[in-house]
Amino acid sequence: MAETVTISGRTSPGPGPGLLASLDPLLREWLPRQRWFAGKGRPVTGFTLVAATELLPLDGALGLYHLLVRAHQSPAPGDCYQLLIGVREALPPRLAPALIGHVEEGPLAGHTVYEALYDPRPAEVLLEALRTQARIGGLRFERAPDAPEIGPGLSPRLMTAEQSNSSVVYGDTYILKLLRRIVPGTNPDLELPLALALEGCPRVPAPTAWLRAEFADEPYVLGVLQPFVQGAADGWELALSELSKGEDFGAEARSLGRATAEVHVALARALPTMTLGHAQLDLLVNGMTDRLDAAAQAVPALRPYAPGLHSAFSALANLAAEGHTWTAQRIHGDLHLGQCLHSPSGEWSLIDFEGEPSRPLAERRMPQPPVRDIAGMLRSFDYAAHSTTPAAPGWADMCRAAYCSGYAEVTGVDPRTDPVLLRAYETDKAIYEVLYEARHRPDWLPVPLSAVRRLANPAPDATI
Repeated sequence: MAETVTISGRTSPGPGPGLLASLDPLLREWLPRQRWFAGKGRPVTGFTLVAATELLPLDGALGLYHLLVRAHQSPAPGDCYQLLIGVREALPPRLAPALIGHVEEGPLAGHTVYEALYDPRPAEVLLEALRTQARIGGLRFERAPDAPEIGPGLSPRLMTAEQSNSSVVYGDTYILKLLRRIVPGTNPDLELPLALALEGCPRVPAPTAWLRAEFADEPYVLGVLQPFVQGAADGWELALSELSKGEDFGAEARSLGRATAEVHVALARALPTMTLGHAQLDLLVNGMTDRLDAAAQAVPALRPYAPGLHSAFSALANLAAEGHTWTAQRIHGDLHLGQCLHSPSGEWSLIDFEGEPSRPLAERRMPQPPVRDIAGMLRSFDYAAHSTTPAAPGWADMCRAAYCSGYAEVTGVDPRTDPVLLRAYETDKAIYEVLYEARHRPDWLPVPLSAVRRLANPAPDATI
């Protein structure tokens, strides 16, 4: 049984700068090592404090600070990060992996600071604040009006497989996703699941509660609490497992296509759509072309395929010039197998509607053709097929076809019937993958390059 916690609730305008100065040398070493740190490869040159809120006062064995800090890195402007800093005189052995360091000076001198999410008690503080809808300094812990009461005594555990954010599971009942790289504005990771909940879409867990902030007249979404899908399998891990056993994945891929379509249909009902004509398509194609040119400049292996890849975008521009139009709507924005959960009952859920974190928030919230999500999933099947030795391209082709067929069962429109648009978006995604792998995982570069070869020289009768 989790113990009762008391929340202090003081925003720290006075000790905040002194606190950050004392943590500065420790954070410079610790922050770049975190998987969710976006600025890898460039040294941190300093920090600016956006806000410091004391959640537990340091008058006992444990203190807890909520920090928003901007990490400065030349030459780009610094990103803002959400940190939960625990404070103890000494860390027990079970918290050794959470160590940030020992503070030598300032208000926390003589204490040890650590990543608080590893520690059950600070994690309980966050759930208690959500349960009681606390207001702590500039932090606002809010609950959905129709959500059930959050019961006490749910034991927390930190999930260790997160990449760009951090998640804590409470008693197999809830999961709290804390955003790490923070930008002001309306975050789609809360906006879209709330809209889908109002539409009654069962494919996305409805938000139970969330954490917002208001600092310097700018709104931030900091975290979202949703029901935990107990026993669910991550789509990526499930696909790899089935591949390793030589099992067919067609039924699961078809079901996932239907789930994707249901989410798209619900989003189109819930939020405005728009028509993309010649002018809008010109902007879209220009962006794709610019990304190709930049990637070819950075990755020499891409250059031989650049003319063929350009043809994918010019073909789309030609259709637009002839008067073709497309509908754009709100979409997931970063859809792949790892963003999908397969429940023990066989149902798929879509999660993580944040979009690609590297893109500006305004861009992530723009209506886009649903085929962008579809292209992302098709590329994900291809990645899974190339994760085995030997690769299984036939498996990927089967999954891609089943997924598109499942999508058509709901919408009445098979994505393969618009091959020019689909090829353009899949090409854009593959180019992004080439650049990412060249920079971060060179051993994986052959995977998107194999797709680049296919997309640059498609077979005359190819549809996907």
